[in-house]
Amino acid sequence: MSFNWKQLTLFLSTAVALVLCCMILWPFLSAVVGAITLAVVTYRPYCWLENRVKHPTLAAALGVLTVTVSIITPAFFLVQELIRQALSGVNMLRAGQPQHRLMELLGRHPTIATRLENTASQIDLGQASQRTASYVASHLAGLLGNTLGALTQLVVMVVILFFLYRDHELATTSLRAYLPLDAAETDLLLDHVDDTIYATALGRVAVAAVQGIVAGLAFWILGVDSAALWGLVTALVAIIPAVGAGLVWIPVAVVLGLTGHWIKAGVLVAWGTFVVSTIDNLLYPVLVGSRLRQHTVMVFLSVIGAIVLFGVPGLILGPVILTVCEALLKIWAKQRGTVST
Repeated sequence: MSFNWKQLTLFLSTAVALVLCCMILWPFLSAVVGAITLAVVTYRPYCWLENRVKHPTLAAALGVLTVTVSIITPAFFLVQELIRQALSGVNMLRAGQPQHRLMELLGRHPTIATRLENTASQIDLGQASQRTASYVASHLAGLLGNTLGALTQLVVMVVILFFLYRDHELATTSLRAYLPLDAAETDLLLDHVDDTIYATALGRVAVAAVQGIVAGLAFWILGVDSAALWGLVTALVAIIPAVGAGLVWIPVAVVLGLTGHWIKAGVLVAWGTFVVSTIDNLLYPVLVGSRLRQHTVMVFLSVIGAIVLFGVPGLILGPVILTVCEALLKIWAKQRGTVST
């Protein structure tokens, strides 16, 4: 068989074009992932709106307006405010206020002070905390000062979301046409991706947000400093599978107990055990059901690895990439006749 230079040239040209397209879209990765996630999660409400408005462009505009007012805008200002609170807390750390409180605490509890004496003698806590605070402050200040970049991402995300709403049938048809799979295999792949995005965004992220709000409310009522910030940290930790919100509220309860607020510590333990940590078990099955079929360990590794590789979009991209690999392996196995799907 003679070597086909035309086919090789076409293949190489296509590969180069795809790489260039990825490079062009890379700066807007967060916007693209956010738009696709919002489109998948809000697909059913949008279909309800589209069936009543009848005009695709008007329906898409109303859908984008609703999402912007109810989700995007509040989330943007909330994140900005939480970053400001984090900077305030870091400045307190740099000023040495927590060190003074720690010394007062150890003075009231000599037993704890004795146990920590050997460890503390090996570490300059003040210098270490100030260095850590300086590092965190520089990054938080960059996030707060990069408002223009965040607004650009939001604008791009809204534009993409509009066209996903208006032209979703065209987008689906085009994607099916370019995938080198038959109809059944394409359905399998797209259904798996759709279920994973839905389960990750509406299930994992939404439930974690509720846990963060409930925990933050408890922190505020109990008088914990920077309650909103710790609520955000709780939500972020709760997103990651196999970690859980207890990684935040348990240490807070311990600190409350060590500082003499035993009643507050007991209330927080009860609230965290029976409310914050229970929300995940109650809401997640209701919102997700059996859509996410991946093992917890694999989801955990995919989320952590994707966050390291892609940043915040990795929360969605990690499970999606894992799902795509799993679906493609099933398709290969089916074609070889080793398994049935």
